[in-house]
Amino acid sequence: MLKVDILFSSSSGNCTLVRTEKTQILIDCGRSARAVCTALREAGSDVGAVSAIFITHEHADHVAALGVLCRKKPIPVHMTEKSAAAMPEKCRPDSLVVHPREYSETVGDIEVSSFPLPHDSADHVGYVVTDSCGDSFGIATDMGHVTESAIENLSRCRRVMIEANHDEEMLAEGRYPPFLKRRILSPRGHLSNSDCAELACLLAERGCEAIALAHLSPENNLPSLAYSDVRCALDSAGYRGCELTVADREFAVRLPDGKTNCEVISYAEN
Repeated sequence: MLKVDILFSSSSGNCTLVRTEKTQILIDCGRSARAVCTALREAGSDVGAVSAIFITHEHADHVAALGVLCRKKPIPVHMTEKSAAAMPEKCRPDSLVVHPREYSETVGDIEVSSFPLPHDSADHVGYVVTDSCGDSFGIATDMGHVTESAIENLSRCRRVMIEANHDEEMLAEGRYPPFLKRRILSPRGHLSNSDCAELACLLAERGCEAIALAHLSPENNLPSLAYSDVRCALDSAGYRGCELTVADREFAVRLPDGKTNCEVISYAEN
């Protein structure tokens, strides 16, 4: 079974560790190399154990640590050709491997397949990760709206990590300038809690067992609010057995295994 640790997730940085007993990969590598190495140690791993890194897109909160981290160890870094071309030069690793938007790559006993997502970057993909036993995990954040492709690919997964970026009222009343609010709300921006709740119900209907809410805005959302909105939607639709957790902005959170049929709340109440 895949073990998934969301090392951290927010507009400040994103990094997720996915592993089997034989293979470990990272999805995204934001913040700093020191932060990534510290989070890996806290999750019981280290950079030397990582066999590959898969990048969703070139924005700094997903690639900032790449340049320094890959000088410590030349880890193969996989991303789409367009994202690679737009990546800041200081983040560019020598071990870069570029792909078309939709590709599959096998690393040890893990297969990683990409699918397109709508975002205001040069290119952007989500990933489905599958182990040799067929266990599957999907990740889709930084998307302005839910597409049929996202639903189709995430429906293949037993567990998923999806975006709950903002509460619409908090965003409307917040201090962000109008142009930034428009960007976030655009079809190439970010998903709101209500959008996320609808997606969560669709995936639960298709058999998803555990969902992690990720990429929460520190300015325009609260972990407790995101959790409440999505949990209420799942419960109202009859999916009380679907486990739900919230990724922390700073600390590693283990994605539930989907087999305990209990609610898991992994956020601070303050």
